[in-house]
Amino acid sequence: AERLGGAKKKDSHEEVNAALDNVTRMDVDDSDTQRSATTPAVAAKDEITELDLESLAFQEGAHTMTNTQCHLPDQSWRAMKKGYEEVHVPATRSVPDPNEQLVPISTLPPWTQNAFAGMTTLNRVQSKMYHSALLTGDNLLLCAPTGAGKTNVAMLAMLNIIGRYRRDPGRDANPEDTGDMEKEIEREGFKIVYVAPMKALVQEVVKNFRARLAHYQIEVRELSGDSSLSRQQIRDTQILVTTPEKWDIVTRQGEGRAYTQLVKLVIIDEIHLLHDDRGPVLETIVSRTLRQIESSHEPIRLVGLSATLPNYKDVAAFLRVPDRGCFFFDHSYRPVPLQQQYIGITEQNAFKRFQLMNEICYDKCCIQ
Repeated sequence: AERLGGAKKKDSHEEVNAALDNVTRMDVDDSDTQRSATTPAVAAKDEITELDLESLAFQEGAHTMTNTQCHLPDQSWRAMKKGYEEVHVPATRSVPDPNEQLVPISTLPPWTQNAFAGMTTLNRVQSKMYHSALLTGDNLLLCAPTGAGKTNVAMLAMLNIIGRYRRDPGRDANPEDTGDMEKEIEREGFKIVYVAPMKALVQEVVKNFRARLAHYQIEVRELSGDSSLSRQQIRDTQILVTTPEKWDIVTRQGEGRAYTQLVKLVIIDEIHLLHDDRGPVLETIVSRTLRQIESSHEPIRLVGLSATLPNYKDVAAFLRVPDRGCFFFDHSYRPVPLQQQYIGITEQNAFKRFQLMNEICYDKCCIQ
């Protein structure tokens, strides 16, 4: 009887253990089922999407052509020759309006006339922009051909800022007065930044503005990768001529905020390079300047100087330029009319094509 009782107890224990094992197995199966059901959703949520940036980039780079048609100016003509084709675009000549008047230097405010020493009048482009550049504080965009006098427009914009910091603006100084201009102008209250695309152009601009503003005791210095300025030199400088990359670094670092808060005018030369490889740097400079205006509530004037642009209105909108501050001058405003010739080689043989290009180049040089 004891054996039978022990056997029954053993069997009952085995049955309990078997039942527990079945319950555990069912729980494991249910958890596996639930895990398998939720795994695809989690995997779909955590799935990483890779972007191929190289495939998204423009294959043409800065030479993207979005125009579907190209129209030549009037009186253009073609010439088909053996192995190549010529397209001749005649020089565009503009006939000034009889009522158009040039602004004499003598009519400028007397204290500004020393910056235009040796000149008698402003040219056609400068005369049309005189009021907007010197007498207003609006943002400006000037699109004009090379040699149209954009540098003097930048000078008028600089004199507008300098005039705001004259200690006695009600008194018009005599142009022949060689008094102490250092006491007349509050030089420590403002800074002007001129952004030029190349270091060689930076040095040329520094030399030009330094000579023309010497009468006003305005310090002009170069700020580029080749020349570093100390904090004291930057503090004593009113006009900084720099490159886009250097000014991008300065405005990005926290150390430069001490004097970037004093900037009242930013002039960007050759702003049509927005379409070039260095365009993102110019975009960063403009965007950071606009952000500084919004955060500090201090006005900073933006002036863009450019060659002729087909979409100049888009650039003006980017610079926050009002309609009255946007000026576009076509090739007819060139001081020297420009005649253009385009030659397209149709020769298929590589050796003959190279030889033909040399012959055409030699013949054109001999004709000139």
